[in-house]
Amino acid sequence: MADTATAPASGSGSPADSDRVPVAEAEGIGKTFGATVALRDARITIAPGEAHALVGRNGAGKSTLVSILAGLRQPDSGVLRFSGEPAPAIGDIDAWRSRIACVYQRSTIVQDLTVAENLFLNRQSGGPLQPIRWKRLRRQAEELLGEYGVDVDSTARAKDLTVEQRQFVEIARALSFGARFVILDEPTAKLDARGISRLFDKLRDLRRQGVAFLFISHHLQEVYELCDTVTVYRDAAHVLTAPVAELGHQALVEAMTGESATTATADGVRSAGRTGSANVLSIDGLTLSDACQDLSLGVRVGEVVGLAGAAASGNVRVGEAVAGLHRVEGGSITVNGRTLRCGSVPSALAAGVGFVPEDRHIQGLVNDRSVAENATLTVTDQLGPFGTVLPARTRAFARRMIRDLDIKTPGPATAVSALSGGNQQKVVVARALATDPHLLVAIRPTNGVDVKSKEFLLGRIRRVADAGKAALIVSDELDDLKVCDRVVVMFHGRAVAEFTRGWTDEQVVAAMEGVSGPHAASDTEEHGR
Repeated sequence: MADTATAPASGSGSPADSDRVPVAEAEGIGKTFGATVALRDARITIAPGEAHALVGRNGAGKSTLVSILAGLRQPDSGVLRFSGEPAPAIGDIDAWRSRIACVYQRSTIVQDLTVAENLFLNRQSGGPLQPIRWKRLRRQAEELLGEYGVDVDSTARAKDLTVEQRQFVEIARALSFGARFVILDEPTAKLDARGISRLFDKLRDLRRQGVAFLFISHHLQEVYELCDTVTVYRDAAHVLTAPVAELGHQALVEAMTGESATTATADGVRSAGRTGSANVLSIDGLTLSDACQDLSLGVRVGEVVGLAGAAASGNVRVGEAVAGLHRVEGGSITVNGRTLRCGSVPSALAAGVGFVPEDRHIQGLVNDRSVAENATLTVTDQLGPFGTVLPARTRAFARRMIRDLDIKTPGPATAVSALSGGNQQKVVVARALATDPHLLVAIRPTNGVDVKSKEFLLGRIRRVADAGKAALIVSDELDDLKVCDRVVVMFHGRAVAEFTRGWTDEQVVAAMEGVSGPHAASDTEEHGR
């Protein structure tokens, strides 16, 4: 497809004058790190008031481009302009802040400070020797929040805010420096459907004020919902820029991957669950503080079951409880006929539970350790006699998992922090599979990974069930759920619906949002028991 430039779509509420100077423009950008080519003749142009998506597989060059646009790295070649003027010198923080703002997937809000203190961090007073005038600071914070329509108490502690509210505070803080171009890096990763809807409404309001956004997401449906234009990167290079309305889903995936899109992990997957077979997982009358009340659920041999729900549904805590992370107030969890000692990770591991946590950065990886060390954390007892760990055995074990999970890494000794997001997630999955578990519990297993990595990981989870084991996928991401034989939906701590193959997005989303419908499981049907 030929490159095209487009003004914001009509009806978006943003300016549509194609002659306006771009708020940001990069041309011929090149960047290498040693022998690695991170960007090759890269380019992108963002118009005022535009919502512009940047997509591509992990390792495509998106992160490097963002770091250059944000003034964190100097390109080796190329030209970068903001509103028609050359980019400021690297290190001129104030000049960069007045041109561009970044809101990253991992929050930069200081949890123990108030909203007002976060909004004016490092500029609470007029100078280093001037005292902070707290009343004035709070008033300025309220004015700033009001200007951008953010309904948050300026005196509230950041740790008491929802994820959605913290994002709004970050956006308001970013815009307070005068920038009218904001990069949003996976802003919906930790939001439920309602939170995403409110975020998108807020972004549309800001666009009407002339603010432009570069939207980075692995959730392609969000690109179609929010953005006018999409730019695709692949293998460190620009592939295409096109109006979103003129680019079909399959064409977009093909541009990202360089090959025909496949639906192998969606509706075309055969159902492996065996009717009448024994349960690998049995949850009976589970009561868990702030999560669920009298929940019962079963997962049979050869079956992948999805436990869906919005952020407040309790589904994540239920999945974590199966992995031994939470004590329970009532009920029991049994895996392969063995009742778990709730709140005990060793008990879950001994029963044959493999676990992929929700956040690989906080819960899943030891960033300063190697791929081999991270991938073998659950099997150190197999890596040497008498409690020792033999490096050679660790490397050999890791190499097998690197081949099995197709982890792109120079070698087992490479620091896991050096890998792309998709390959980091494969390391987390490799560690969960290292014990050859009877039950794999995966919480949002494709969060923040590219299309091909997502397809691969879901297919690998499917293989666990096909090998006569079982898997529980805990997620609110519809693509994750399409690999499942059954989907059980939770709402406010209770299982409210169950769907077998053939469900529609509308049915599952309605159930997750608490809207009952005629296609939900009947009240007399027990969920997999």
